Amino acid sequence: MKLISHRGNINGKHEKFENNPNYIDTAIEQGYDVEIDVWFISETFFLGHDEAQYGISLEWLLERSKNLWVHCKHIDAIEEFKRLELEQKITNINYFYHQKDDVTITSHGHLWKYPGVPQIKNCVSVMPEINKENVEECYGVCSDNIISYGK
Repeated sequence: MKLISHRGNINGKHEKFENNPNYIDTAIEQGYDVEIDVWFISETFFLGHDEAQYGISLEWLLERSKNLWVHCKHIDAIEEFKRLELEQKITNINYFYHQKDDVTITSHGHLWKYPGVPQIKNCVSVMPEINKENVEECYGVCSDNIISYGK
C-alpha cells in the first residue's frame, strides 16, 4: 500500500510546518510519498495550503516527482501542469485538482477519495482514520498520521 504523508505530516498535524519544502523532504527521506498543495502565480510555483507561501522551482518538483502527489490549489496551477505535459512532454508529475468532490482522478490515473466518502476499491483514501474506514482494498492512504499505517 502506498503511504502518503499529508503536507509533510508524519506523526500528527503540524500546521506551521505543512508544505514547507524542508518538511516535505524529511517525509520523503523517511520513505513516504507526500501530498503537497501547489499554486502557480506570476510564472512561479508555490507551496501552501490556504495561500502561496514557499516559492519552489519546476526543477524542485521534478527532482521529487516520484514521491509527490500534487494538489493544485487553483485553476492556474492545473492549467500550467497540463501545459507542461502537452508542450514540454513533462509527464512524471502526478497532479490533480478538487475542492470537495467525492473522488477525483490524478493525472496518473489514480482515484483520490475525499474523507468520509464510502470506500472505493484501489483508491487513495484521504484521512481514513476520521471515519474509521477500512483501507484493506485501497491503493494508498494519505494521512497526517501516516506513521500509524506502517512503512
